[in-house]
Amino acid sequence: MEKSISEEEQKTFLSGKYDKNSATLTIYAGAGGQDAEDWAAMLFRMYQRYCENKNWKVKVLHQHFGEPGGPEGRIGIKNATIEITGKSSSEFVYGFLKNETGVHRLVRISPFNAQKLRHTSFALVEVLPVLEDAGDIEIKPDDLLIDLYKSSGPGGQNVNKRETAVRITHLPTKTQVSCQAERSQAENRNRAMKLLYSKLAVLQESEKKSEMAGIKGRIISASWGNQIRSYVLHPYKTVKDLRTETETSDPDSVLDGDLENFIQSELRL
Repeated sequence: MEKSISEEEQKTFLSGKYDKNSATLTIYAGAGGQDAEDWAAMLFRMYQRYCENKNWKVKVLHQHFGEPGGPEGRIGIKNATIEITGKSSSEFVYGFLKNETGVHRLVRISPFNAQKLRHTSFALVEVLPVLEDAGDIEIKPDDLLIDLYKSSGPGGQNVNKRETAVRITHLPTKTQVSCQAERSQAENRNRAMKLLYSKLAVLQESEKKSEMAGIKGRIISASWGNQIRSYVLHPYKTVKDLRTETETSDPDSVLDGDLENFIQSELRL
């Protein structure tokens, strides 16, 4: 009975407009140079492992690598985007991941500091639904700035001789998307446009929610400073979600993809 109730309860929490959709997840390194880029790479791996545990398919759409550094020549990422797809819509990929959007904070001994000092790093995670059609969103060609460039790999080397990677900026909203996963410029442009439609759709939904929150007298901040989870590796070990108070003293397992307790708690907010 408890299992049946839990399953029905979960359906209620996963009844959002886009919850059944596939998702794109983007990670942006915050201020802090190589420490922040390394933290973004750690989060990138964490979400990949979580998706593997769920048997979801992961495709890397874009990666902007940092410069090698530290004693091991570690290479972080400035930003990266993956597309996550389940075997069916009943797996609710976006529904499970949508609450991961926000700022993630890491406290540890910096591997890039010769004095072995404690350092705090930040990274922003953004999760968007994959939209198969544009719906009622209209984008004018004149509102787009399209840049072409060569796909790059770790250390900054170009992995393609031709400019197949595409970056699109929506000028009215300053929204920017990139894609370098495909072999042709046209395919990358199509994927980038899908990303742009997704971002604008979520922006539109967010504006509606903000308007309603204003009517109700409550405004929820969605700014860079909206920290959602803290990962502490020194002087003690813990991961704590600041919204649900869910906490564990085993950050190694969390960084290895064990996010289920946090995500289930987030769904019931």
